Amino acid sequence: MSISRRKIALIGGGNIGGTMAHLCAMKKLGDVVLFDVIDGLPQGKALDLLQSAPVEGFDASIVGTTSYEDIVGADVCIITAGIARKPGMSRDDLLGTNAKIMSQVSENIKKYAPDAFVIVITNPLDAMVTLCQRVTGFPKNQVVGQSGILDSSRYRTFIAQELNRSVDSVSAMVLGGHGDDMVPVRSTCQVGGVPVERLIASERLDEIEQRVRMAGGEIVALLKTGSAFYAPASAAVRMAEAYLLDKKEVLPCAALLEGEYGVQGYYFCVPVLIGAGGVEQVIEIDLSAGEKAQFDESLSHVEEIVGAMDRVLGQA
Repeated sequence: MSISRRKIALIGGGNIGGTMAHLCAMKKLGDVVLFDVIDGLPQGKALDLLQSAPVEGFDASIVGTTSYEDIVGADVCIITAGIARKPGMSRDDLLGTNAKIMSQVSENIKKYAPDAFVIVITNPLDAMVTLCQRVTGFPKNQVVGQSGILDSSRYRTFIAQELNRSVDSVSAMVLGGHGDDMVPVRSTCQVGGVPVERLIASERLDEIEQRVRMAGGEIVALLKTGSAFYAPASAAVRMAEAYLLDKKEVLPCAALLEGEYGVQGYYFCVPVLIGAGGVEQVIEIDLSAGEKAQFDESLSHVEEIVGAMDRVLGQA
């Protein structure tokens, strides 16, 4: 008797892709297909991961491939394909190359996995998830960007370190575009239910929040030959898990807004409800005047980067 498991297609077999494959197997979320254009890379990683199954106690199938045909029937597709940042680069510097890659990837997902819930990680995130949705033509609930879960995790990490508290005691949310003008929403940040402003001086919070904005670049500068992958992989798998298990979980993600928060027609990170229906609801929260000003500034940058992408692709 065959065992029917959910199918997760990971498009991009680099550090994020390999880490996600491991997490999906360990969490027993389903069978994994790891795709990459470099022959041998996904196959080698898949074989290595598969040989860890007896030790870790999972029975998932993990297959490496260079053929898009192998993603047929995928329940979830997570896209990491694209070039990574190097020291001194912003996420926006990746636009031209990654837009071409994203167009090709999206066409193949449309062809081979038209019913999949699609999670985009590739940078510059806000532009790439927009392009994916345009190329696939999928409804807005079916295509989402991974941004705020990662950024919020970094915020929580730094607050927990500052106060020497468990990260489980810290709740925090980062919204807006996935760039240097993202918006750590201080009014949502609490430690054990206590507002963070009662525990950390405002000037120190300013420094911590600026570190959150630059956290990706900090890791790029340290690694020198790549960008963050453990935390981004964890964040994306968290989204996939919410969908596959119908968890109805509220998570900060880049969703297509159609009037919510006063934003029309742009992917922007806000709290959303993820369940079996994909992005089932956009959750609107109150922002302080200062947070709303930051929110609007971040939106203006997203508008600029999407416009730049349109010019690069000749769509303007």
